[in-house]
Amino acid sequence: MAAEQMADRSDDPGQIPPARPLDAIDRDILRILQTDGRASIRSVAERVHVSRANAYARINRLVEDGVIRGFGARIDHERAGQGASAYITLKIVQNSWRTVREQLQALPGATHIALVSGDFDVLLLVHTPDNRALRELVLTRIQSIPEVLSTRTLLVFEETDLGPRPERPPELS
Repeated sequence: MAAEQMADRSDDPGQIPPARPLDAIDRDILRILQTDGRASIRSVAERVHVSRANAYARINRLVEDGVIRGFGARIDHERAGQGASAYITLKIVQNSWRTVREQLQALPGATHIALVSGDFDVLLLVHTPDNRALRELVLTRIQSIPEVLSTRTLLVFEETDLGPRPERPPELS
């Protein structure tokens, strides 16, 4: 690729540059922020044994490279009034993934959408206030999407979040 073309692509604001390799300190920073997204720069720097300026620069680089996609809270959906959860599998019209994804993203309670291989095409995780709202979501909203050929709903009876676990002191490992 010519240098001019490379320069043009790097100036594209929609283009994310390729991620640079992560070293052990970067991985430690990611682990800390996954466990506690509210950790201060000072706390992160102390825990990975670098200066605050270095920690700040590394976190900014991880964000710029798209390694860190954002910061958020892990929600207990039941305590937040979303007592019904389900995985919904969808079979869709071939080559309609982008269109279907846009419509699914707009659904209330949709928290995860994946294009998958196997007996179905899409796996959707939703959280709704109750089974009546879940029924409405599936039968009225999802099944009315023209590119959706069929759905199957799997009710979630109990969830365990396997997100990052807090650091264990070395003497307990």
